[in-house]
Amino acid sequence: MEPVFMLGKFTKVIDYFSDMGVPPQTVEPLSTQFKLLSLNPSDILLAQGSQQDYGFFIMSGILRACHYGENGLERCKEFYFKDELCFLYSSWLQGLPARYQIEAITAVEVIRIPLNLLALPSFSQAKVTLLQQQLIFKEQKEALLLLHTPEQRYQHLLQYWPHWLAKLNNIQIASYIGISPVSLSRLKARIKS
Repeated sequence: MEPVFMLGKFTKVIDYFSDMGVPPQTVEPLSTQFKLLSLNPSDILLAQGSQQDYGFFIMSGILRACHYGENGLERCKEFYFKDELCFLYSSWLQGLPARYQIEAITAVEVIRIPLNLLALPSFSQAKVTLLQQQLIFKEQKEALLLLHTPEQRYQHLLQYWPHWLAKLNNIQIASYIGISPVSLSRLKARIKS
């Protein structure tokens, strides 16, 4: 049995799944499979090219999914913040090696959750909810990148995700909205004046 203090740490995960329709009494016994991890900036949770077996519920800090090309080019797919469940949906659904690396960009505390739980019949509603959320988010990101100018993309972050701007540096923000850090600096200066 998990010590009481650990079960207390896992309460947020139990509540997270409960909000998706999985009763706490279903999740609590499975919490023995959860593991609390503390990471430093640049620590890797999932290496690019590895098989993905776990998702990571973020208690504190920021994670990112990033692809590293052979020429050293870095492409940031996504950032993940507190109270989010981080994993690569496509790799998980297809059972393929990860095309992205999941890594800490700040000091992070996460709860590692086996993704095989989502295959259990008792987690089917959570699986559907997660897939719906991911589809909506993916469509929104595609629209942001394809239908808007760089200035509109930045304005979108200002309006809807100001916590991103407060916690990420210019290089990270520029990479996400598809412009260079120099272009971002110019854009920010233009918006201020």
